[in-house]
Amino acid sequence: MKQKRTEYPRPQFQRDHWINLNGEWNFAFDDQDEGMKNGWFKKGLPEDAMKIQVPFAYQCEESGIHQFEFHDVVWYERMFTVPEEWHGQELHLHFGAVDYSSWVYVNGSLVGFHEGGHTSFSFDVTPYLDEHNTNHLVIRVEDPSEDETIPRGKQYWKEQSESIFYTRTTGIWQTVWIEPVHPVHFSSIRWTPDIDDGSIGLELEVSRLPEKIEAEIQISFTGETVVSDSISLQNAYTKRSFDLRNRFTGRSNIHGSGWYWSPEHPNLFDVELVLKKEGYEIDRVKSYFGMRKVSIENGEVLLNNRPYYQKLVLDQGYFPSGLLTAPSDGDLKKDILLAKDMGFNGARKHQKIEDPLYYYHADTLGFLVWGEMANAAEYSEQAAARLTREWIEAVERDYSHPSLIVWVPINESWGISRVERDPQQQSHSLAMYHLTKSLDTTRPVLSNEGWEHTRSDICGIHNYRLANEIKEAYATQESAISTFPANRSIYAKGFEYDGKPIMITEYGGIAYKVSGDGWGYSSVQSGEDLIKEYENVTDALFGSPIVKGFCYTQLTDVEQEINGLLTYDRQPKCDLSEIKAINSRR
Repeated sequence: MKQKRTEYPRPQFQRDHWINLNGEWNFAFDDQDEGMKNGWFKKGLPEDAMKIQVPFAYQCEESGIHQFEFHDVVWYERMFTVPEEWHGQELHLHFGAVDYSSWVYVNGSLVGFHEGGHTSFSFDVTPYLDEHNTNHLVIRVEDPSEDETIPRGKQYWKEQSESIFYTRTTGIWQTVWIEPVHPVHFSSIRWTPDIDDGSIGLELEVSRLPEKIEAEIQISFTGETVVSDSISLQNAYTKRSFDLRNRFTGRSNIHGSGWYWSPEHPNLFDVELVLKKEGYEIDRVKSYFGMRKVSIENGEVLLNNRPYYQKLVLDQGYFPSGLLTAPSDGDLKKDILLAKDMGFNGARKHQKIEDPLYYYHADTLGFLVWGEMANAAEYSEQAAARLTREWIEAVERDYSHPSLIVWVPINESWGISRVERDPQQQSHSLAMYHLTKSLDTTRPVLSNEGWEHTRSDICGIHNYRLANEIKEAYATQESAISTFPANRSIYAKGFEYDGKPIMITEYGGIAYKVSGDGWGYSSVQSGEDLIKEYENVTDALFGSPIVKGFCYTQLTDVEQEINGLLTYDRQPKCDLSEIKAINSRR
């Protein structure tokens, strides 16, 4: 079977030399959890082990297994060799995402553990390798199917999907790869644009600091070098700022778009960073960034210091044959292009930390993204700790993407169902808000998207009422804040609206099933009726003097949920140009 997902998986921190470990692996269920006792990590999986196509979960068609039963412990195994030209270097083993807890073994030795199903991790496996022979790689994964306190998003804790919950994803679901690095190498970079100052901030870290080490930075825009600098590193962590505007008015948005990033003008700067020791190159990384600013002023969301009306679409990020994993990189790009074809300028990635390649396409195509954590269903102290750890990793990983403009650590009181009155759960909501602000000072944060806010930079409201009710509800700020969507108050007890921008961040949900049955918030019987209902409810929002943007539910059908503008396999349910014409009225 042909290997899939062969593209480099980390486009904002890219090296030339790497090996993609996707493809066929040995795979086994371990329902009795006897694999450790039987030494599978060292002896290998049983002879009757199945074959699986990585990076696809066993529950999906692309995996080659396509079973839906609960299997809370699974094992993976494959062999690999180290290219001769890599001998003498460090080798780092990377995982895009593995759901949920992972133990990684190389040649029978445990090299590392990771908990969290949606974020990337890696290990230096150099001490465990045999450079001259075949190496044995084994991963043990635990994914508690019925545990409602792990961050699971839309993955259902029952075997059969229903309502708004879908098939689970167990195990490896993003790319696995290995790359060689010099013992002294770039370990991280982070970009912070400052359009008011006309500069880009760079934070870089190296793995260790020997004597006489230099970092060379070259920044180019549309093929022209605009910065070429060399830094003699005195510490492992270094922070620098580079002037990009440089007294040129045309590089700002005073007269036109300038060099700034926006959905209409997705300008990006290309970067090469070279690390040198005593004049010899020891590491080279390619990156990019965009100059853009997101801010809140006087009840408005500003993009690059100007009010910007967000026309978002809810995107669950599920695929018929791959579930959470897009069958190809092109499928990620296609979803953005389809949304743009309908006149949307962004998406709320709902209950999913998305593949970094999705953000890359959003960066290059010009598409706003709200980054949202996959939540637990129930609260406990352990659930709070799990969510916090994984969210920190998500914010750190995706910080530098210009398309990502808002953080949503909690949605609709998921995992904090008593937040309206419970002081402990309110504290957790506030903690996630302030934690996120402590990690990233450049983006708005919502403490609890949809309702029962504690402290949020945007007042996001979910309301699936019909057009006439929407029009009445959002005639004034007072009427908006006094609504009770889904019988929930907009603010939790003890908290109140403080003038932040009001957005209707879920609405519509109009169900139209081309064939068969399904579930939605309201229903129509034809593509023409779908357009008309979309027009009615969207025009009601456009007519509101206090609504500053919206997010329509949703881009595609997902399994039994049929309120997409597209079917699950991305076929239009109606004339998409008509949807674009409606969206273009504002």
